[in-house]
Amino acid sequence: MNYTRARAPILRARGIPSRMAFVDAILTHENADLDALASLAAAKKLYPHAVALLPRRLNRNVSAFLTLYGDPFAFVPQDQAPRRKFKKVLLVDTQTLPSARGLTDAPQVHIVDHHPLNRPLDERTTYSGGETGATTTLLVETLREKNLPLTRLEATLLALGIYEDTGSLTYIDTTPRDLQAAAYLVEQGAALELVGKFLHHPLAADQRALYNQLLKRVETHEIGGQTVVIAAVRVQEYVEEISTLAQQLMQLYDPAALFVLVQMGSQIQLVARSKSEAVDVAAIARVFGGGGHTTAAAALIHSRGLKTLRKKLLALLQDKIHSTSAVQDIMSYGARVLEPDMTMAQAAEQARRWGHEGFPVVKKKKLVGVLTRREIDRALHHKLQKLPVSRFMFEPVSVTPEDSVEHLQRVMTRHGLGQLPVTQEGAIVGIVTRTDLLKLYTESARPARNAEFAARLERALPRDLLALVRRAADVARALGYSTYLVGGFVRDLLIGEANLDLDLVIEGDAIQLAQYLAREHGGRVHTHARFGTAIWLPDENEKLHLDFATARTEFYEFPSALPDVERSSIKLDLHRRDFTINAMALCLDPERYGALLDPYGGEQDLMRGLIRVLHNLSFIEDPTRILRAVRFEQRFGFQLEPRTAQLIDDTRNLLHQVSGQRLRHELDLIFLEHEPERALTRLQALGMLSHIHSALQADAWLTEKFHALRASHAPTPLLYLGVLAYRLRISDARALSKRLKLSNDENEILEQVVKLHSLERQLNNPNLAPSRIVEWLEHFDDAALAVFAIATDLASARNYVDCYRAEWRQIHATLNGNDLKALGLEPGPVFKEILTALRAQRLDGVLTTRAQEESFARTWLGRKGNK
Repeated sequence: MNYTRARAPILRARGIPSRMAFVDAILTHENADLDALASLAAAKKLYPHAVALLPRRLNRNVSAFLTLYGDPFAFVPQDQAPRRKFKKVLLVDTQTLPSARGLTDAPQVHIVDHHPLNRPLDERTTYSGGETGATTTLLVETLREKNLPLTRLEATLLALGIYEDTGSLTYIDTTPRDLQAAAYLVEQGAALELVGKFLHHPLAADQRALYNQLLKRVETHEIGGQTVVIAAVRVQEYVEEISTLAQQLMQLYDPAALFVLVQMGSQIQLVARSKSEAVDVAAIARVFGGGGHTTAAAALIHSRGLKTLRKKLLALLQDKIHSTSAVQDIMSYGARVLEPDMTMAQAAEQARRWGHEGFPVVKKKKLVGVLTRREIDRALHHKLQKLPVSRFMFEPVSVTPEDSVEHLQRVMTRHGLGQLPVTQEGAIVGIVTRTDLLKLYTESARPARNAEFAARLERALPRDLLALVRRAADVARALGYSTYLVGGFVRDLLIGEANLDLDLVIEGDAIQLAQYLAREHGGRVHTHARFGTAIWLPDENEKLHLDFATARTEFYEFPSALPDVERSSIKLDLHRRDFTINAMALCLDPERYGALLDPYGGEQDLMRGLIRVLHNLSFIEDPTRILRAVRFEQRFGFQLEPRTAQLIDDTRNLLHQVSGQRLRHELDLIFLEHEPERALTRLQALGMLSHIHSALQADAWLTEKFHALRASHAPTPLLYLGVLAYRLRISDARALSKRLKLSNDENEILEQVVKLHSLERQLNNPNLAPSRIVEWLEHFDDAALAVFAIATDLASARNYVDCYRAEWRQIHATLNGNDLKALGLEPGPVFKEILTALRAQRLDGVLTTRAQEESFARTWLGRKGNK
């Protein structure tokens, strides 16, 4: 519970303040309902020596319960209150102290109420409340903490209090705490059959008469997308428990909200109920001097002007009610359409290709009908596939982006359609589906976090880059497009990782946007028409550029094929991505700046540390996602979600169908990770490394060598690949090169690495002359030598290679061909023999000066001449 004392609210631990350890009396409100009575009983259980005073007026079902079962509870009627002063009072289920016999002029009061505090408190009053559906819940929690036993009848009454105030746990302000308290009471023996009996108490004669009057005066209004019922009547005699009648009207008409106005003499009683977050009836009741909570409220208004009050209420509702969600918040922009003269076979192919449950039918850009998957299936079943779409389509039905979600629900239900076209000024601008609606209720409720993500963007991006992005988003919006940051940047923004690799997706024409930006703000544009992508390079800063992509979807004709690409919506664009953590988008539109679009639960998977594919065919469509899944798993220290791991195991053989260039690209991305050996080791554990090549190994040796490579070099993917291939046979190295489509130069380096491995034993001799080492190594590429120096386990071999690379390969004879000619030697093959011999002598330290080289050359020539 939250505690408030005097005028400054403060938070304390749940429980009653220490100054209220002893209580004289327990009170509740007049016209007591079951929650009030149950709260009185629970408080009496906590304070057995306090006097639990019954209010003077009780609801009928409360009176009926007390008549039959009231004796064990020791409630005291007001007129039987003991003749003593009550100095410390516990007030339950209300925040207004009623008049009661025995109260001192200024008692100390502690309030326990599930409604939010609605007034400042004086120094003698404290408050504890909680966001629960019933006050009884708060007190049951305390009873449970204190482990106080309950009789079956006590548990039943407390359950009645919770069930009545939460609409049997169905009202929108019902909380998990209410359910937990109710479950605890059932465990304690609460009799649910008795609960049902007193929740559905029959109406009295005067209530039935009033109920019939209200039925005749019911008015239904559509306000802010919400259906609101108002009923206003006059009666001559006082009628109790109008709230009971209001609840019955709610069940009969099922509106978003209900307002009942009953004039009795000089007073008008307002009773309000709501089941929509868009209608806060407590806020409405407060305007008339009443109160309550968001779903149930009341006010007693001193007035005889029923008509005037009804008009004032209606005007207030028009001002206060706004839909919490509109179609534009959940729809997908852009839509695939059919033409009325297309055949049903063509419609079936479109449904198969895109998995849609229906299509708008358009003629000359005007909506003329809607075709559902059900009608397509029926046509095929009856072999009517050659007939035109126009024979099977429904009359045109649509909604607008501004329509409320509630209106959308009604239209879908009325017409039995699972998706509807969204139109604006007669043109189709998008589609909204039953799935979009479901996500409103299946996704975890959370407050808007636009400001949070906007602030993160400010911190993550350099000022000039952010300004450029926002400028582009503003221009896109003026063109009628929406702009989103997507993929890895959004993922890294959420986990606090630096990433300036921005992917901007446009719901619209990305190429047109880039060209417009260049015309209006200068710069150059590079485009790729097939994929709908463009790069804008502004003139004022050549270092900055923005990459735009048109929102698109992909279709794979067969497993591991490159996809066909079509323009689409942001939601379908996200659906084509690999994993949930990469399928999030951040809206940059001015009116929704910072809104996170997370249709597949990527943020939750980030928090749980899971790598999860979006659908079961993901690895079949693109087996390289297997390598990506492992790469991300190891980069972030996550785990493969169990179903994803199973799908990898099921599709491992498809890696053989992936082209060498794509496989090489994914391996290079692994090699660019900080510790690529982790991903390779994981791939081996999953049985995947052998599907790249059967002889590849990722073990402790490889881990050690990759660490050594990073310690001594700026590693490149080719160096890592060389170390990975070091232990292969020459035939396996060639097969690997062929599999990965390596270039001729890369293939040569890989073969040299393997050949060097075969030289390892020859180099394991500490007495080899430098000239011999140079003779063996000088024909090898430096990259192959670098790999060998890392990969060899022989210290002598490593030392020889290090010496060769650092020193020996730079050593040459000082004499050259001109010098030999000056000595009288005719040019020819002998030149190479002499210079090679001179270099060997230099390397081995036999010759150290030019004069010695000249003497050696003359002697060598003399020997040759004598021969």
